[in-house]
Amino acid sequence: MPLNTDTRRTADEKEPAATPAEPAAPETSQEAASSEAPAETSPETPSSPTPDTPDATEPVADATGPVAEGTRTDAADGAERADRTDQAGDTAPAPGAPDVTPAPAPDATPDPAPAPAPSGPLSRLRAARRTWREGHPTAARVLRDGVTVLAAVLVLAALLLPNRMHMRPAQFVRIPVEALFGAALLVTLPRRWRLLAAWVCGLGLGALTVLNFFDMGFYEFLGRRFDIVIDWALLGDAKSYLNDTLGKGGTTAVLLGALVLVLVLIVLIALAVVRLGELLARHRHTTGRTLLILSMVWMVCAVLGLRIDGVPLASQHSIALARSRAEAVRDTLRDEREFAKTAKADAFGNTPPAQLVPDLRGKDMMFTFIESYGRSAIEDPVMAPGVNKTLAASTEALAKSGFHARSGWLTSATYGGSSWLGHSTFLSGLWIDNQNRYRTVTNSDHLSLTKAFRKTGDWDTVGIMPGVQKGWPEAKFYGLDKVYNAFQMGYEGPKFSWSTMPDQYALEAFQRLEHGKKRDKPLMSEIILTSSHQPWAPVPKMVDWGEVGDGSVYDSIEKAGKRPGDVFYDSTKVKQEYGRSIQYSVTALTQFLQRYGDKDTVLVFLGDHQPVAKVSGDGADHQVPVSIVAKDPKVLDKIADWHFTEGLRPAKDAPVWRMSSFRDRFLTAYGSTPHPSKG
Repeated sequence: MPLNTDTRRTADEKEPAATPAEPAAPETSQEAASSEAPAETSPETPSSPTPDTPDATEPVADATGPVAEGTRTDAADGAERADRTDQAGDTAPAPGAPDVTPAPAPDATPDPAPAPAPSGPLSRLRAARRTWREGHPTAARVLRDGVTVLAAVLVLAALLLPNRMHMRPAQFVRIPVEALFGAALLVTLPRRWRLLAAWVCGLGLGALTVLNFFDMGFYEFLGRRFDIVIDWALLGDAKSYLNDTLGKGGTTAVLLGALVLVLVLIVLIALAVVRLGELLARHRHTTGRTLLILSMVWMVCAVLGLRIDGVPLASQHSIALARSRAEAVRDTLRDEREFAKTAKADAFGNTPPAQLVPDLRGKDMMFTFIESYGRSAIEDPVMAPGVNKTLAASTEALAKSGFHARSGWLTSATYGGSSWLGHSTFLSGLWIDNQNRYRTVTNSDHLSLTKAFRKTGDWDTVGIMPGVQKGWPEAKFYGLDKVYNAFQMGYEGPKFSWSTMPDQYALEAFQRLEHGKKRDKPLMSEIILTSSHQPWAPVPKMVDWGEVGDGSVYDSIEKAGKRPGDVFYDSTKVKQEYGRSIQYSVTALTQFLQRYGDKDTVLVFLGDHQPVAKVSGDGADHQVPVSIVAKDPKVLDKIADWHFTEGLRPAKDAPVWRMSSFRDRFLTAYGSTPHPSKG
């Protein structure tokens, strides 16, 4: 409230002369202050017509100062009431006193000093925001309410977000018990602790939301959830995959964008929790009543098991996810300790070299993995017609060359990717379904199937690894004397998306570098074929074997092929191109066998895992085909009791084994004698 300027004088005004009847002006600051006290504090003393006169040397109170902004003292209120009394004429001059009316004070109050400009970007931003709010009150109110609603929606969505790609609207119309507990906690805390708790809860919820998105990606590509203990190592492989498909520039942009999105999401969720916590605290009574009602509704829904579209209305989703993650961490750490002991125990660990695979002496052995060759390739209605036609034609062509085959099913330890887990499971005889187990077994002395051939001293061993583009210390575990990686096979042609070279070229390089050479010992080889690796575009085509050369013949084929972006995101096209890639790999391998195989050649080939869910389907099994091909009938007679299907296409009811059981069955079938090593 502005001060009454009629009762104030500036230092420039002259004091009117006092008459004998006029009371003396106050001499001290205390007396001056008492003259501005509320009138009711001295009821016996009549009001004086003489205006309150401050000391001429003191500055006049500024109307724009703290008093004007609402910070008022009792004395100021009393002075204002006294001024109103003077103006109303409630009091009269003392008897006998001359009628002295003070001259009205001129309006000489100095202009207030301008407020200092805000310093710093945050201060300027706050000032601009305050100015905008004052100038647009309705828009400011709408914006405030809109942001609050968005904050509530974001928090509820984070609390109810599934960790699978396939969602239903009903999953987001439930009552999350975590929200009830969180609101009750924030309302009861003092402001400082409330802010701290809101930030902690918000950041935790944001991190849990990011992990849910990780789960979605892992379920989509690997058929399992993200393991927060061991799966961080796979991010490096993901980066390598992006480098191969998008280039370094594209990969950098994608990774930076993903990092920014993750940080922004976590911070936004935390800010939303803080905002809602402050709102609830300002309306404690309403919040309390609402929480009581919602808690009762939640308990009724939980007790009665009420559901909407098959989803419980009473949700404990985030608590359940957090609990399961904690259990997964505990299980992973325990499994790591226990598996180290398991890897040391080996049924053939102490078998003398002479007692390992004696029935295969003199045979050239080829253990070949076809990337992503899964059961879906043979049974899915989109891919099966073409793939089965190729298998039938290849079986017939091999038979004309004197080769015969037996086929069955294996259940892979991995799905959609992480091929090395499938390779190590098949060759080690252990179930290798995570990176910890893989590191443990490949750093151990456990006997792999390929190492068994080297241990005998009767085979040369070699690896053909077109997918290896850096150091590969696992060669020691697999017992390989020499490994040819992507840069050591003389390829001068183009890459086919992730695959560094077509399978036909890799096999022809194997023939040129190792298989076609004269040697004193038979050859045992481990070959990884990569042309059927996602994203299945472009897919190579077979060329005449005599024209393979250095691979430059594939330039025109790669340029004419389809682009990954045109294939991978179309559910029908991606299946069709995947099927074509399997047909290509099987054709290249079987033609190699017809062209370069002889009576002593034995081929064991299989898929390492099923393709991603986009191709194999949600909830698909982990089964892959396995085939053994040989000219020598004695080789196939040794596995007659396996009851495998004749030919390259396993029957639907063919035996299904865990992939980890193959090593021991194979070693036993071909005359190996178990001599266990203890863990």
